[in-house]
Amino acid sequence: MLQILLTDRDQDFRRGVLENWTLPDSELSEAGGPDQFAEMLEARAFDLAFVDVSCLWRDGMDLISFARRRRPELEIVALADSESLPEARAALERGACQYLVKPLTVRELMDAARRRTGQILSTRAHRGLETHVLEDLLGNGPAMQKILRMVRKIAPTTSTVLITGESGTGKEFLANVVHRLSPRCDAPFVAVNCGAIPETLVESELFGARKGAYTGAAADRKGLFEEADGGTLFLDEVGELPPPAQVKLLRFLQNREVRRVGDSETRTIDARVLAATNMDLQKAVVEGRFREDLFFRLNVFHLQLPPLRERPEAMPHLVRFFVRKWNQVHGRQVLGFAPDAEEAIMHYPWPGNVRELENAIEHAVVLCEGDKIRLADLPETLQSPTGATFLALPPSREVAEDETLLTLSELERRHILRVLSAVHDNQSEAAHRLGISRSTLWRKLREMGMEEKAP
Repeated sequence: MLQILLTDRDQDFRRGVLENWTLPDSELSEAGGPDQFAEMLEARAFDLAFVDVSCLWRDGMDLISFARRRRPELEIVALADSESLPEARAALERGACQYLVKPLTVRELMDAARRRTGQILSTRAHRGLETHVLEDLLGNGPAMQKILRMVRKIAPTTSTVLITGESGTGKEFLANVVHRLSPRCDAPFVAVNCGAIPETLVESELFGARKGAYTGAAADRKGLFEEADGGTLFLDEVGELPPPAQVKLLRFLQNREVRRVGDSETRTIDARVLAATNMDLQKAVVEGRFREDLFFRLNVFHLQLPPLRERPEAMPHLVRFFVRKWNQVHGRQVLGFAPDAEEAIMHYPWPGNVRELENAIEHAVVLCEGDKIRLADLPETLQSPTGATFLALPPSREVAEDETLLTLSELERRHILRVLSAVHDNQSEAAHRLGISRSTLWRKLREMGMEEKAP
């Protein structure tokens, strides 16, 4: 059902619309001014808002920008009379989707809502699909579900986020997710590995340089902060920044200002900073290698990505995703894995996490001579227990000791069936125990051909 909010200072107008609103599958609420409009946005999620232009400002604060931060999915239609058309056009520039000119009938408002319905439902479907993709690729266990819930809350804001985890766990991917779910999604996402820049060039790369500031500076050049203006700057391996660059980064986080190397002019930049590291920054602070005040500025929100070995539920989806990706890149038609190859992938500990997994899949896709990846197509470290330490699965009470080496799909199928059996086929409880949503459980049951258990 569409949730629609009508905000107007004219009480008689609001009452007339509410009493005569008959648009199917919609619920109309009202707000009497900018204060109530902002309060209702804080309290509830709306799909569409009709807002008189006089209610789009609150004590000098632009409520369109406020709405885009708090409720990025909300579409705003401005209402204006002939004298306030300039304000209506300005509202379009700030993010309103359209404006309507008063006087308006209830029929005109319902027609406008009906026209927006297709876009709203399409956006909902896109977000639903994106949620499934995120659950599949990142994992839908309890730890990852907690992270994804946090991501959805902090993405619409401008807060700084620190993402930590072992090398290759997908920190840049998660940062990109935060960016794509934010109001900045159409602006640049600029990623830089701080550890890959020579120490003498870090400041000029990040903050820019004036012509003649150093040997080779033949012209003024923008830094990456300026490149990310209006968007997001992702600082990977932020713990590798040298002390002078840490000072400049702290200054930016405090007042949003940067100064190019060799320049006296200060520039104000609107870039959100997301940072990542596999370093223990708190230990680096104690050892004097990282500024404590900068650590606190970066650590407004902290997302700790678990290693791949702790989210096995993501493995089948990641493997399929990377097979499709490298099939397209290399023009191959690999369809799957031989059983021994699948077992090797499942029981390898993946010290390099998702990055190592992707490299292994590309290696196998390139070497594969048929439509099934064989054990011999995988990197040597995966082919024999002597090449790496393999993970041992605890014996299941429901299967014999020699049956514990399962394929990826069989492992997932058996685990879901065991949980369903334990809760007497209560799907809501099973989904809770599995750490996934009920809709995800239904989808997995259908994918595994268990239609009799899926509604």
